[in-house]
Parts: sequence; C-alpha cells; structure tokens
Amino acid sequence: MVRRIKCVIAYDGTHFFGYQIQPGKRTVQGELERVLKRMHKGKEVRVAASGRTDAGVHAYGQVIHFDTPLSLSPEQWKKALNAQLPDDIVVRSAAETDSAFHARFSAKAKEYRYNVWTAAERDVFRRHYCAWHPYPLHIDAMNEALVPLKGTHDFTGFCSAKTAMEDRVRTIYHAEVEADGPMLQFRLIGSGFLYNMVRIIVGTVLEVGQGKRSPSDIEWLLAAKDRRLAGPTAPAQGLYLWRVYYGDEHFDQ
Repeated sequence: MVRRIKCVIAYDGTHFFGYQIQPGKRTVQGELERVLKRMHKGKEVRVAASGRTDAGVHAYGQVIHFDTPLSLSPEQWKKALNAQLPDDIVVRSAAETDSAFHARFSAKAKEYRYNVWTAAERDVFRRHYCAWHPYPLHIDAMNEALVPLKGTHDFTGFCSAKTAMEDRVRTIYHAEVEADGPMLQFRLIGSGFLYNMVRIIVGTVLEVGQGKRSPSDIEWLLAAKDRRLAGPTAPAQGLYLWRVYYGDEHFDQ
C-alpha cells in the first residue's frame, strides 16, 4: 500500500543553493531525497514542495509531500527524518494525507515574511537572517504604500524579468510592515507570488519609507507593468516562506 506523507519543514537557507534540486549543488530537495533514498534502501523517492525558494532564502513553514510504501506513523517519520537530515533542515510536523493532496497544487495561499535590520551598525549575528538598511524610515508611509497592492492585480512590474509565468495576475490578501525596535518585518499573504515578487515589493516600499518615492507611486507602478521602474530587489537573506494555507485556515486577515 502506498501512502502519501505531508511534512511541514523549516530550513536555514544560508548554505543552500535554493530549494530545488540542482546537479552538483547542495539543495534542500537534494538533502531530503538523499535521506529518503537511504530509508527506502536505495530506491529514489521524489519530493514535491509548495514552491521553490532561492539561494539564501529561508523557510519556517515549507510544505512537502512524498509517496512511500513504508508503514511508519507520523511521529516515526518525523523522528526518522530529523535523525538523518543536516542540522539546517528540520521536520516540524508529519502527517499521512489523502492521495489527492498536493503540496503545490492544493495550496490556496502563501505567507512570506521579510526582516530588515535598521540600526546604524551591522549586527554580525543577524547578517544571514535579515537585510541591513541603516536609514531612517517612515513606517506609516510604507504601510500606506502597501495598500494599493492588496487585491487582484497584474504584478508584471513587481517580478523579475526572468519570470517564466505568462499569467502574472495574483491576489494579495494581506500586506503590512511592523517595527519592533530596529527590526522591521514585512508580512505578505497572497494567492501566489511571482519570481522575486516579495523582494521587489520590499525594495520598492523601503524607498517609500526613505522618502525617495511617494506611497502613491505604487499605483502607477502596477499600471506601468515595467520592472525597470520599480525599486531594487531586496537581498535574499531577509526572506522567509512562513506558511502555506490549504483552505482550512483564515488567511485574509
């Protein structure tokens, strides 16, 4: 009997060349499949994820699934995987799920968070886990700039020119930035995100906070659909895939 196992995993993206497997490079998918292959006595086991993350990007709530003939309990799966995975990946939960479930195609929404350290001095202990932006920022203006992004829009102007997707319409349910001392955290929840979309939104909104742009610029940037007009792509290390929603949870708050 083949069972489908769903896992929620977290990883520190610092020493990975992203999630997706690449020949000759260390990736999250590669490490997961290496362990599963060992557990299945040399048989390849493919892992599907809710989506890929780039080199240096972290995850707190990435969701994966795989099919297996092994009859382990969810707790046994969690313990067995964590015993063999490297210390920069951890399985937070495991569950047996219906064969109709797919980590990517069943997802209804994703939440990303982005951390920015704004102190005048670099923090060497946070350098892999947040961007450093040592300039005064106007938080209210930044939140004002995020408002026009909510709703359903064509986000061509806020994605990388390398984006392969032809359909660039996405829905943003929630967008805000909050300050806790010198640490800022952006929180965005949407139906899906294009390549570099969150990082470009953050880079553009930081320019608003710095006074280089007006909050009203966001509306015409959406309408212009030209990546060259938006702000810079914020660094990878500040970004976290925080949570994937599958319809049972409220994600529009």
